Amino acid sequence: MSEVLSFDIKPLQAHKGTLPLLIQAPEPGMSLQAAFDGLKPLVDRHLIQSGGILFRGFEVAGNEAFREFASSFGHPLLNYEFGSTPRSNVAKGVYTSTEYPAHQSIPLHNEQAYTLEWPMKIWFYSVIPAETGGETPIADSREVYRRIPVAIRERFIEKRLMYVRNYGNGLDVDWDQVFNTEDPAVVEAYCRAHNIQCEWKDDGELRTRQVCQSVARHPVTKEWVWFNQAHLFHISNLQPEVRESLLDIVDEEDLPRNVYYGDGSPIEDSLLDEIRGVLDECTISFPWLKNDVLMLDNMLAAHARSPFTGSRKVVVAMAQGYSQALRG
Repeated sequence: MSEVLSFDIKPLQAHKGTLPLLIQAPEPGMSLQAAFDGLKPLVDRHLIQSGGILFRGFEVAGNEAFREFASSFGHPLLNYEFGSTPRSNVAKGVYTSTEYPAHQSIPLHNEQAYTLEWPMKIWFYSVIPAETGGETPIADSREVYRRIPVAIRERFIEKRLMYVRNYGNGLDVDWDQVFNTEDPAVVEAYCRAHNIQCEWKDDGELRTRQVCQSVARHPVTKEWVWFNQAHLFHISNLQPEVRESLLDIVDEEDLPRNVYYGDGSPIEDSLLDEIRGVLDECTISFPWLKNDVLMLDNMLAAHARSPFTGSRKVVVAMAQGYSQALRG
């Protein structure tokens, strides 16, 4: 049956290039999994060029059907290890999208670009579209790389980035949730294995430091991409009043998260503002429809979240872990 299916394939927004590429169901009510045999070769052919594919008009019968579809691409779904935001597990390998309040936006980022290991593939399933807003904006990370001013790019490449995280204390995700364990020895072993420095503070909470890449080279296309979360982790990402309130409570070294150059020196706010400007220029946004599934190459495409009203439920799956540490 899949051999004779004819899919409508075109850019969702032709004036913005091929990200995302839209593949529509050939007939109403067709399940995404039933169409998989016909979709798989299209994904193999187009994802590496476009960076992202939006499957629209298919029937998706809940989280398990979504999990089955994502896992059919040949890689086991990944656990959300060393995560930086609160999420809930809804099925094996399927998680809620970041559980931040509806009025907050989440800047563009590549999943887990703040560490040395990340998923190569990520899927989003729109279970309940928001009443207003709630888009998952995306951007071509190759284009971001090209548009970052050369002087900034070279500075970031030379110096790399150090992410500093302080867990718990009611200010950020607790370490036992981030590392999926209540055993400090397991945390320490994980950190040793992943080139993360960790220390237990006097109050019993955890601090980690990790020096990571600012750009990365895609293992298949060999293209360079902008690949970090400096603009998101840096204290300048906070609203001024939130920033002031936090610094009234804790010293800078105890902020829930922050980022420095790899040698520990501060990153200039002005450079991060320029980077945010480039990301804004590259943003591509579209409204979710019920049962939409978006598949991204996590190195080629960044994603974000817009504020929303009403109910919104988008769940996420990730696969095909990649280790920068193993490749130098």
